[in-house]
Amino acid sequence: MKRLLIGSTMTALLCAGAVSANDSVLSDTSNVNQWAIQTGDYANTRYSKLNQINRHNVKRLQVAWTFSTGVLRGHEGSPLVIGDTMYVHTPFPNIVYALDLNNDGAIKWKYEPKQDPDVIPVMCCDTVNRGLAHADGTIFLHQADTTIVALDAASGDVKWTAVNGDPSIGETNTATVLPVKDKIIVGISGGEFGIQGHVTAYDIESGERLWRAFSQGPDDMLLFDENTTSLGKPVGENSSLDTWEGDQWKIGGGATWGWYSYDPDLNLFYYGSGNPSTWNPAQRPGDNRWSMTIFARDADTGVAKWVYQMTPHDEWDYDGINEMILTDQEIDGKMRPLLTHFDRNGLGYTLDRATGELLVAEKFDPVVNWTTGVDMDPDSETYGRPAVVAEYSTEQNGEDVNSTGICPAALGSKDQQPAAYSPRTELFYVPTNHVCMDYEPFRVSYTAGQPYVGATLAMYPAPDSHGGMGNFIAWDGKKGEIVWSLPEKFSVWSGALATAGDVVFYGTLEGHLKAVDARSGEELYKFKTPSGIIGNVMTYKHDGKQYVGILSGIGGWAGIGLAAGLTNPNDGLGAVGGYAALSNYTALGGQLTVFALPD
Repeated sequence: MKRLLIGSTMTALLCAGAVSANDSVLSDTSNVNQWAIQTGDYANTRYSKLNQINRHNVKRLQVAWTFSTGVLRGHEGSPLVIGDTMYVHTPFPNIVYALDLNNDGAIKWKYEPKQDPDVIPVMCCDTVNRGLAHADGTIFLHQADTTIVALDAASGDVKWTAVNGDPSIGETNTATVLPVKDKIIVGISGGEFGIQGHVTAYDIESGERLWRAFSQGPDDMLLFDENTTSLGKPVGENSSLDTWEGDQWKIGGGATWGWYSYDPDLNLFYYGSGNPSTWNPAQRPGDNRWSMTIFARDADTGVAKWVYQMTPHDEWDYDGINEMILTDQEIDGKMRPLLTHFDRNGLGYTLDRATGELLVAEKFDPVVNWTTGVDMDPDSETYGRPAVVAEYSTEQNGEDVNSTGICPAALGSKDQQPAAYSPRTELFYVPTNHVCMDYEPFRVSYTAGQPYVGATLAMYPAPDSHGGMGNFIAWDGKKGEIVWSLPEKFSVWSGALATAGDVVFYGTLEGHLKAVDARSGEELYKFKTPSGIIGNVMTYKHDGKQYVGILSGIGGWAGIGLAAGLTNPNDGLGAVGGYAALSNYTALGGQLTVFALPD
């Protein structure tokens, strides 16, 4: 369901004079030669204004140089480039390298944390890390064990550390952090271990904890107030507690391990919360607010201005943590600040990011079958709710039965792999999973620090389609429609990059870096890197030459079988069986590959 968005233009969200944002981040991201934040900019567009590499010459790309990380697990995220230095991270043990771009990538310094390896089995879906952040001359690393480390960007010396969670109860970290004003904002992983999800702000200079906002619980813990709304209506007192049975909210999940965006003009940051726990929906009756929710919070206070729960009482593990992409577009003749989100549940959403008004909710993979769509009537009692198809519910009359043929699978029509947006084409470029599942819940008891899942899954390619497990699509956010779609053998687990050269880059699980025409989707270039790609493509310019970089190293949820040596088809929460054929195409690795045009 949708409302028509008429016209579109990308407005500069990152004006250098904005007083509400971190000045160094604004300055760094406005320098087109750098890649200064994991998402490209505060708006999460993953767009670069560099155009030396374009759709006419990209076929001439060559490998310029490579760097081995020395770690053989899944490599998500991307390097940063600040000035003449590249900062590279690894999965656990979360090594950080500073590389000198003026000296053939020589290592300027290296930071290697000493973490307890006992954190590894507490990490749900591989030991990935989605990258570093930079602000005020400091590199920020959020380690797997939830230790936040502030490193001097020039020397690698530790400025301060802070502990954000407790791995003994299942709290770990896989995400980057968001520097905003005088704070860094961090999330937490552990929804499969029954944690209580939260976001936390720390002082950027000292590491002092300033505030914490939970995903569920009493409103004072959630940092809500009387002005907080959902779909234009006040959320009301005890907005979360009334939707949980007893104290289930205390172990209710709602982890916050995804991407964060920020609007300096509104001083709001945006993120999504994950699945409620357990995965057995019969054990947690109610809507389970505010899991599966888009949050807009004040960066100073943490108070929520608005929330929107996409999948109430989630029955399929459709985490809502994917990125929120901020654009300004014309709707009904009026420019409005928008937020676009491609959810695991298979629906692409557009909302007014100032008010939380829902404008578009459409399927971005046509095989999605668990819902017939979202009620878009503001006067309806079910406004904003998806209509669940009973056949694909995993809660069948209170009995634990194997529900089959559910699309998408638990890893969603898109997981955390971030999309890109080009203001030149006004299209979103979305890496997707074309995967379905069988889902059998079972009763599970909570024990701190032990898996709290309660379901067995089997995954497989969507039937009656191209037979592959992925597509790379161009999406029209005004119409809520697919413009073009490129089928892939496996899920596209790489973050996309759009450029002013009208080229879009992405990587494949087999290990190919691909470049396609931003307007037509025509494949223009591909190169096989040493291992499967789950990293995010980035670009920068040094000494007058544009470079494109990608981390390869198979792993993540889709590649957990290879990364962890698992063979039981039901392991990896069902992914091992679904992606068993990956071993025929790639092997473990950990390498940065950097490309450029020949001289």
